[in-house]
Amino acid sequence: MGSVMAGKIIIVLLALVTLAMGGGVYYAQVYGFYEDVAEADVQLTSLVTQRPETILFDDFEAIDAESSPIRYRACFTTPTSLATLTETYEIFEAAEPRRGPGWFECFDAGALGEMLSEGRAIAFTGSRNFEYGIDRVVAITADGRGFVWHQVNECGDKLYDGTPAGDDCPDRTQ
Repeated sequence: MGSVMAGKIIIVLLALVTLAMGGGVYYAQVYGFYEDVAEADVQLTSLVTQRPETILFDDFEAIDAESSPIRYRACFTTPTSLATLTETYEIFEAAEPRRGPGWFECFDAGALGEMLSEGRAIAFTGSRNFEYGIDRVVAITADGRGFVWHQVNECGDKLYDGTPAGDDCPDRTQ
């Protein structure tokens, strides 16, 4: 009877340790790696200079994590009209908003993707290859709400699948 009881105690302890470890991993992935971004600019790539330029913005809120270059998410507002923005800045054609953590409530990738596909929001190039293979994308709605995320580009896809980068991609050593 004693060895059966000892076996039950060991099983219960293993289950508790497993639950604790699972909870720790979940917390680390969903909450632990993220940090608030205190200060940042919202930039769009100019049609004239082909360089990122800071636009007018307010109510900026952002998170980021050093563990991955695509964890960045931001929300803001801008008084600049979409008409002015589309005449001045480069449109990003292949925008695919990435889901953020559920607790970062201002960024809803599903709703944003819907707005983009219905034309209620327009995506702009924030910065191409700001980190090799990663673009910063900025989407803005007609009512001036803005959203920022990082997206893997063609060079990043080639880097991660192992195919040669080609002439379109910048030098990785720079």
